[in-house]
Amino acid sequence: IGPGSKFRFAQLQLGAGWNPRPTALARLAWELEKVTSIDVDEKSVVVTPTSETLHETPFLYLAGDRGMDLPSAAGIEALRRYLTFGGFLLIDNAEGTTDGAFDGSVRKLVSAIFPQPAKGLEIVSPDHVVFKSFYLLDKPLGRLALAPALEGIFHDDRLVCAYVANDLGGAWARDDFGNYDFPCEPGGEKQRELAFRFGVNVV
Repeated sequence: IGPGSKFRFAQLQLGAGWNPRPTALARLAWELEKVTSIDVDEKSVVVTPTSETLHETPFLYLAGDRGMDLPSAAGIEALRRYLTFGGFLLIDNAEGTTDGAFDGSVRKLVSAIFPQPAKGLEIVSPDHVVFKSFYLLDKPLGRLALAPALEGIFHDDRLVCAYVANDLGGAWARDDFGNYDFPCEPGGEKQRELAFRFGVNVV
């Protein structure tokens, strides 16, 4: 009850390029408030893997547009505990490519957090609930449409980490005058709407 009961994003600060789309989460939060019955705090919080407040927010968002170093051993353990005890991590690649430095860093990070079994990211089936939790969707579109599938990590049959390589934040980001920061390619405004719908579904 009260402000503490509102849904709030936590942005994971990791590496030098951790906040490539500064307005993206606030814009998605506004969309959530508008189209769902979720009570949303539009101000996200910033956390590091070892922050004492890490467990106060069940939804972590990690974005990047360049390579990043792995957290310390304590940071890796903290993220593992966070995800296995009920937290969720959405990783958003803003690099504009599916095989760049950020993508490589993400795969190393996921393998470090979940070394056993060391299977890494796997394709999330189009039948998964994330594609029908609010809107009916078939793929994760963002500013771009490079990766045709959602990848993720499952723990005890729960999707604990989802990875999108299509720059979701680039589709959501908007300036103070109401203008979107980037065009969506190749699908234009219809693609942007589908990017917002995917964000709502994930939440």
